[in-house]
Amino acid sequence: MVAVARPHAEIRAMRRDDVPLVAQMEAASYEFPWTAGIFSDCLKAGHPSWVMWVEGEMAGYGVLSVAAGEAHVLNVCIGPAHRGLGLGRLLMRRLLDIARWNGAGRVFLEVRPSNPVAQSLYRSMGFEEIGRRPKYYPAREGREDAIVMAKDLLPS
Repeated sequence: MVAVARPHAEIRAMRRDDVPLVAQMEAASYEFPWTAGIFSDCLKAGHPSWVMWVEGEMAGYGVLSVAAGEAHVLNVCIGPAHRGLGLGRLLMRRLLDIARWNGAGRVFLEVRPSNPVAQSLYRSMGFEEIGRRPKYYPAREGREDAIVMAKDLLPS
């Protein structure tokens, strides 16, 4: 197996003018995507929202909610053209740092049981399954449960 070097990535705060590209990437990545309006609402609500750029192209994004000493990863995505390069881990590390900087002691997220790649990434980063949300996600055959995962943050 040949190792592929992770490309240099820049991560910065999401801006309103990023939303169309973010929504386009979301639609290319998920069968039941968030809309541009949802991303705009997250920005309006002040949720920490970040975009990742690689060689002049948007490669991914992440959105957090932080309140009462906890953070919730609301959405995280690496676009199809940039997967398998370690960028998801890099983006998640940044989101965890942002959660910590905003005073969160614990981070939560939901993941589909049908997404073993994401589950593996989260477990490798110290997230543990703490429960399930029945029929949380829309799916072709009705609804799909969510695996709820959490990670305690240690001071850096």
